[in-house]
Amino acid sequence: MDIPELPIRIQLVEDHDLTRFGLRALLSAQPDFRVVAEARTAEEGLEQLPRSTVDVVLMDINLPGMDGIQAATEVRAAHPGTQVIMLTASNRRDQIFAALASGAVAYCLKSAPPDVLFQAVRAAATGAVFFDPESAKHLLHTVQGSSALSPLTERDTAILRLVADGCGNKEIASALDISVGLVKKHIGDILEKLQANDRTQAAVKAFRAGLI
Repeated sequence: MDIPELPIRIQLVEDHDLTRFGLRALLSAQPDFRVVAEARTAEEGLEQLPRSTVDVVLMDINLPGMDGIQAATEVRAAHPGTQVIMLTASNRRDQIFAALASGAVAYCLKSAPPDVLFQAVRAAATGAVFFDPESAKHLLHTVQGSSALSPLTERDTAILRLVADGCGNKEIASALDISVGLVKKHIGDILEKLQANDRTQAAVKAFRAGLI
């Protein structure tokens, strides 16, 4: 595991000012952390990155405009040396999988104690995967109660494979012997589960996560 260069340089991307100010105060009090950039939106955060040397982006998952999932994907594509921590109030299984598919290395609840957040930052700076204990416990219980690690059903997976092959709704309906309306419903469910903006992005995320 790589030893991070100190101090760890952090960018905060959070649209709620009080939350962002609180995070800045907590993180700045740690001698090995330095908050070097702050943004209220994903678009603003992405614009800042080329001008700042950032080791770790602490990203709210639910942002106005571009969400944290899509932003994390773009951060990892354009700045592979920068790690992303997904910060959220939600413990939803589909969001956890979507965060991992986006390239984020850590998933931390906003309700977690400060020490857990500090652990997440230090782990992320080395490229290690980190879940706060509550998220890890929730994911473990979900996996133990399911026959599959995927948030997708078998039908979702079959549809996504056909989407990845370039099939349209009518072709998918014909191949699976279901109605076009049902195909559209499944695709809507898939987009929600994978936090994707469109069917192409959903197929890419599912492929990268090893779901198809």
